[in-house]
Amino acid sequence: MKYKEYSKEIWNRINSTLDYALAKDSEPIAAFDADGTLWDTDLGESFFQYQIDHKLISLPDSPWEFYQELKKKDPSEAYLWLAQINHGQKLDVVHQWAERALEASAPVPLFEEQKKIVELFLSKGVKVFIITASVKWAVEPGAKILGLGRDSVIGIETQIENDLITQKQKGIITYQMGKVEALLERTNGKKPFFASGNTMGDFQLLNSASGLALAVSAANQDDRLFRAENDLQAIAEQKAWVRHRFI
Repeated sequence: MKYKEYSKEIWNRINSTLDYALAKDSEPIAAFDADGTLWDTDLGESFFQYQIDHKLISLPDSPWEFYQELKKKDPSEAYLWLAQINHGQKLDVVHQWAERALEASAPVPLFEEQKKIVELFLSKGVKVFIITASVKWAVEPGAKILGLGRDSVIGIETQIENDLITQKQKGIITYQMGKVEALLERTNGKKPFFASGNTMGDFQLLNSASGLALAVSAANQDDRLFRAENDLQAIAEQKAWVRHRFI
């Protein structure tokens, strides 16, 4: 699909905000949500489907229905569960699965304009983070496409003991305000000068940006994400954030 490019006005705001941030800090922070913000797919759920299709882990009957019901009850619990189902596996093995899952769904529908921002920021010494409510291990291969390492991804994960993944939660659940808390924990309290997201789950992250917040959207009206994206677009208009529809 051909996605709409950013206007000259949007690029002017990005560049001027970047210049201002660099004048105050030689290594400012930028934060992006992952799924729906950097690419037009959900790498976390795609990885889950890959695990189902290839029977890689033990799962309940009707695993998608189980996950969706859990998500209705408590999204945080559902997102953590997608990491917990990997318990007993070596992390290296899960990394391999994630790489293969990405390859199986290639090419990844990147938002090229977002990739350009990441490349610009990296060229200027900006520290770029991806903050996701998806399983960290599932998103890391996507980060690699953007020139970012695994350490740049902050997401849902569980503890490793004796070289094996456990069911014990590791760190903050990176959902809603948890995204901000996890980022600030990593940056020793330094707020991002720039933040970008696509749904209301990213509102707090965008609201934490000291310089520029960018709300993006690509969901059609019949897409399950449309309402959450549309609500964020409305708030972005109220708060004079930068907003953009890719389609």
